This record gives sequence, C-alpha cells and structure tokens, in this order.
Amino acid sequence: MPATPDVASMASEPVYTLADLKSWSRSTSTLAVLGSPIAHSVSPAMHNAAIATEVRHNPELTGLSYVRFEIKPEDLKQALPLLHAKGFKGINLTVPHKVIAFSLIEKIDPSALAIGAVNTLRWAPEGWEGFNTDGYGLATAVKDSLDIELTDSNILLIGAGGAARGAAVECLQRKCRSLTLVNRSAENLEALSLHLKPIAGDSVLQSVTPASLLEPDASGINRGVLVINATSAGLKTTDLAPINLARLREPAGVFDMIYNPPKTKLMQQAEELGIISANGLTMLVHQGAKAFEIWTSCPASRTAAVMLKAAREALSLNA
Repeated sequence: MPATPDVASMASEPVYTLADLKSWSRSTSTLAVLGSPIAHSVSPAMHNAAIATEVRHNPELTGLSYVRFEIKPEDLKQALPLLHAKGFKGINLTVPHKVIAFSLIEKIDPSALAIGAVNTLRWAPEGWEGFNTDGYGLATAVKDSLDIELTDSNILLIGAGGAARGAAVECLQRKCRSLTLVNRSAENLEALSLHLKPIAGDSVLQSVTPASLLEPDASGINRGVLVINATSAGLKTTDLAPINLARLREPAGVFDMIYNPPKTKLMQQAEELGIISANGLTMLVHQGAKAFEIWTSCPASRTAAVMLKAAREALSLNA
C-alpha cells in the first residue's frame, strides 16, 4: 500500500480565499472544502491521503488534490458558480454553509431534501448536485465505535440546530424505535419537532427540555437510550456537559459529535459512570469517505481507514 502522504506538509498548505478563487488557474482537477473558519479543518489531510492510496485503483485520480477555502457566508452565492466555472470536481461544505447552500443548488439528492442542508456538492454540466453524507457518517460511526445500530434503538438527541436535524432525520429514516429531542431553546425544539413529524412514521417522537431531565423519573425517558450530542457544548474545555447522564436509566452508550477535544465533559461523565462512549472523529471520517465515493466512485468502506489515520495524525500535529 502506498505510504500516507506527509500530513505535516499538508498542515502547512495555504488557506485560500475568494480572491484566490477568482484568479484560480490550475489545470488539474481539484476538490475543496468551504467554511468559515476553515484553518482548523483536517479534511485536506484525509482526502489527500485517500487520493494517494486510491490512485493505484484509478489512474484518473492522478493530479487530483483537495484544498480549503475560507469563504464568508455572504460570499457563498458568488463562490459556488465560480467553483463550478473553474471546473472543481467536488465541494465539501462545513459551518456555516450547509443550510445556506441548500437554497442555491438546483438539484438535490432525495436523501438530503428532508434534512434541508447539503454538505457535499458534485460537479455536473448543468450545475452542482447536492448531497448530505452526515447521516451515513453518523450511523456508520455509531455502529463502528459503539456497536449500536440506529435501527430499533431508543435515542436521546441533544440539540436542535443543523447537525441535530441531520442526525434526527437519519435516526427516523433508519426506523429508530423512539427519538427524544432535548434542547435548551423551547422555540427551536418545537420547530425541529414539527419538521420531523411528517417523517417519524412508527417511531415515537417526543421533545423535552434539559430541566425536565432533572426530575426523578427523567421525564419517562426509556431505559437504555443511545445519547447523541449534536450541540457545540464541549468544544471548550470550560463547557459543562449538556445533560446529566446520571439522571438517565442505564444509557446504552454516548456518541458526541465533537472530536476536538477528543474527550468532552459529557464523555468524561460517561466514563465515570461506566457508559461506553465515542467522539465524532469517526463520523467526520465516514461522511468524508462517502463524499469521496460520490466524487470518485471509490468505495467509502475502502478509504475510511486511511482517512482515519490521516485525520488522527493531523489532529496530533494541531494539538
């Protein structure tokens, strides 16, 4: 197997801007991630490692590279047509562009319609095609790291933002047994609940506030729930855990979408209580591997391992 590219050299690669895009003149195919901020992203290391490995299976990938662009939200409408005109093969979108781009893309994959957000764009002659691989990333990561299937599980989902919406849709589409939504803002909680009701099917859908979890019966939350944190609580070392796991009845596991820091307060609490837990790095990798598959047809199951190795190396360099 070819050696993984030098992740240290990747970390020193530039962060491009809209001004750079306007003068872009590379003749080789390019992939890119757009975000604001974006300098912290390990996606270039992941995808360039996959390219280096997969070129032996597909010589057409020779010369392909993956770069990062700092694009402000107000500039996305200008950047996307430019990227298409410059011949970029594919685009990843991260905060805050996933929802913004949804209204700017004419062709949306059916699996992304229910989410209302896209994180992967594929070049087509008529324009960008939009996909969302976050759900696949979540389901695959939970299975890989916790050995839990979303199907037929009782799930407690913390958050009501874009990440939570994608996770909730995936849980319901995979026919979880129940989905309990938890969020501090009652208004956002109600909005998400209303959005999900049409696709809930036979899954029991309910919503509660964090305060209600402090009650003795924990608001009737099912025993053995899978707890998924889709909030930013935990990104800072000073952040408190978004809920008190001790109030739940024997949780089956905890999956925190945050991957840096590698162990959040919620995960520390899980460890103290003897509950299996995992951070979001594997989710990042699996959603990235699925995006790479959409662009290149290289199986996500084949690229995930090399992408995970590269992501860990990149994070260790940034620590």
